[in-house]
Amino acid sequence: MIRVLLVDDQPLIRSGFRALLDLEDDIEVVAEAGDGREALTLAHERLPDVALIDIQMPVMDGIEATRRIAADPALTGVHVVMLTNYGMDEYVFEALRAGAAGFLVKDIVPEDFLHAVRVAARGDALLAPSLTRKLIHRYVTQPLPTATGAALAELTGREREAVALAAQGLSNDQIADRMVISPMTAKTHINRAMTKLHARDRAQLVVFAYESGLVAPRNA
Repeated sequence: MIRVLLVDDQPLIRSGFRALLDLEDDIEVVAEAGDGREALTLAHERLPDVALIDIQMPVMDGIEATRRIAADPALTGVHVVMLTNYGMDEYVFEALRAGAAGFLVKDIVPEDFLHAVRVAARGDALLAPSLTRKLIHRYVTQPLPTATGAALAELTGREREAVALAAQGLSNDQIADRMVISPMTAKTHINRAMTKLHARDRAQLVVFAYESGLVAPRNA
């Protein structure tokens, strides 16, 4: 059973998402919160698998709540998915850097919404190629400080290759096809890279890939 925490300051939005989730046999909404501070308290009390958190809220916004969840050893099993009214607003990249597994636009169709919750619960990133392209555009128009090459030196050549492909939005199966390896081996490369880079999830691997220069915007 996938345990979900809904966090949004608009009760109508929460009730809409809850109505969809309550129809699924494998998903349970364990709590609702109206701001980030309340979300942190409930995350500790209910230990959800997925926290759907609105970016802009009173008291404590979604990005700060995400940052605190990601930094808390007691909440390592909580996968945060940010909710936004806009496809790629100014906060999304900051949310990924804070530790979010991805983001959803609130007008998403129900089938895609339910699929996204299940993907997040597995620990996979919600990083479709369209999102990757927008992240690249963000780097082109507003470059961020790059990381040193020290972290890259920790990775093997095959791990670098796998991370670079993940940064293009490819799944483990697609990475396996590109690298001519099994999906399990692809997953192993990704997991080892995450461990070495202290990345919480694949979303942070994507951030690292661009910040470190492993993947250049012009190549994607």
